[in-house]
Amino acid sequence: MDMTGAQWRKSTKSGNNGGSCVEIADNLADIVLVRDTKDREGGTLAFSPASWAGFVGFAKVIGPVG
Repeated sequence: MDMTGAQWRKSTKSGNNGGSCVEIADNLADIVLVRDTKDREGGTLAFSPASWAGFVGFAKVIGPVG
């Protein structure tokens, strides 16, 4: 997977206290990338834009967990 040009941004729901943080790159054509800010080399999840939109919509409906 070519991640050249990915522009990563921290999730707006990630806190500033060093807790669980997620970065998202949604500027590439036909793919949305997600990774852990604490382990950027540990792996990247890839979603189609439609799948990502579905996940985000569902997450907004169920709200915070835990």
